[in-house]
Amino acid sequence: MSIPLIVILVIIVVLVVAIIGLYNNLVKLRNMVDNAWAQIDVQLQRRLDLIPNLVETVKGYASHERGTLEEVTQARTAVMNAPTPEGKMQADGILTGALKNLFAVAEAYPDLKANVNFQQLQAELSNTEDKISYMRQSYNDTVMKFNTAIQTFPAVLFAGMMGFKQRDSFDATAGAEVAPKVQF
Repeated sequence: MSIPLIVILVIIVVLVVAIIGLYNNLVKLRNMVDNAWAQIDVQLQRRLDLIPNLVETVKGYASHERGTLEEVTQARTAVMNAPTPEGKMQADGILTGALKNLFAVAEAYPDLKANVNFQQLQAELSNTEDKISYMRQSYNDTVMKFNTAIQTFPAVLFAGMMGFKQRDSFDATAGAEVAPKVQF
């Protein structure tokens, strides 16, 4: 064998090994993004499981706040029925707003605020909201790493051909920074 042929074979082997390593890294990052989303989904489900109990507790005290209770129930259903992560993200933003309105309504009922069940449910929901917030941050960090990996050289040359596509971050819903207004 001639030296130029050996050099060419070594270069080809090095390139193949590099592409395999690149592919494996992208698969690992994609799986991390999927896992981060699954962790958000777990916490969203926990919140969805708590909401019916919360709504029933509030119903007993604030029966004339039917619109707010229906809004929470409809938002919960929208999250449960969302077919994609993006749809679930959007529906989750609406649910978060509806829950803010529900807790604002609860402020007007001292007996409700003093109810042990309501306090426990509110504490569990608040704890779950904290977990969801943390998981969203973790998801966004993982998505950023994945998107950076597929957009940088040399992965940018191969990522599209290998089926790796950019993922969307979990963004705050428009108007989320505004506190709900409740009038009595």
